[in-house]
Amino acid sequence: MKKKIYVINGSGETGKDTVCNIAAKYYKVRNISSITPIVNIAKFAGWNGEKTDKARRLLARLKQVFTEYNDLSFNYCIHEANEFLNSDEEIMFVHIREPEEIKRFQKKIDCNTILVRRSSITDGKIYGNSADDDVEKFDYDYIIDNNSDLDCLEKKIKTFFDNQKIREEIK
Repeated sequence: MKKKIYVINGSGETGKDTVCNIAAKYYKVRNISSITPIVNIAKFAGWNGEKTDKARRLLARLKQVFTEYNDLSFNYCIHEANEFLNSDEEIMFVHIREPEEIKRFQKKIDCNTILVRRSSITDGKIYGNSADDDVEKFDYDYIIDNNSDLDCLEKKIKTFFDNQKIREEIK
């Protein structure tokens, strides 16, 4: 069995988690986000989990502060990747939004990158934070267009990962 790590990105509501959930139907998946430790801090401070533009700015700014302070999110992702490499899981998705953070992760961990797009959601939208607004400022290995119904997306995702040869063929 080959293990594969993918940094997955896309603007809000493009279907990143849907892609991960579909893959989890067919493979053993670990799905983490670089924002997880920041979300825990924000919840402790009173954030109620809403995904408004204002809340997205809060999380992006907190992440930036903790990156400067102790590299919390990056260290969390590296730790999780190392745990994945010692597990029986086959695919790991790491949600990282900022292009410079994706590059840093790639220098430490062998991985590919996926951008999930949904033009009906993202065409021209400005979120007001670099984590969302700079999503397209990276050269991704793969782009998944999520502009169809769920059944079509599932077929597309299954075919994509089957073609990645996650599992070695048995002869």
